Amino acid sequence: MKNITKEQYEFAQARIEELLPLVDDNTPANDRNAVELTMVSDVVIEYEKEHYPISKPSISQLIQTSLDEKNMSQKQLATEIGVSPSRISDYVSGRAEPTLKIARMLCSILNIPPSVMLGF
Repeated sequence: MKNITKEQYEFAQARIEELLPLVDDNTPANDRNAVELTMVSDVVIEYEKEHYPISKPSISQLIQTSLDEKNMSQKQLATEIGVSPSRISDYVSGRAEPTLKIARMLCSILNIPPSVMLGF
C-alpha cells in the first residue's frame, strides 16, 4: 500500500465510524458495506503501524502490569518466588533482569506467556 496521508487516515477513521453500525457478525462477507469496512480498516491499520508503532513491553513492564492485574504486591510476589522484595523492586524498576529460573517462576505465578517474557 502506498504512503497514506494524515487526511486520508482521518477520513478512513470517520468512515469506519459510519460503517460500524451497518455491519455485524451476521453481515455477509461480500456485502458492500462489509467489503468497504475491511478496506478502510486496512488503510487505518497501515497508517497506524507506520506512525503509531506499539513497542514490545519490557520485562519490568510485564511484571508491573501483571502485578496490577492480579492485585498483588511486590512483597507477595517475592514471598511466592522466594526472593527478597528488593529483588522484585529491581526487576520492576528495570535495574536487574531475572535469571531464567526466576523468569520461569514469574511466568507461572503471573500468567505471563514465556514467549512474551522472552520478547517474541
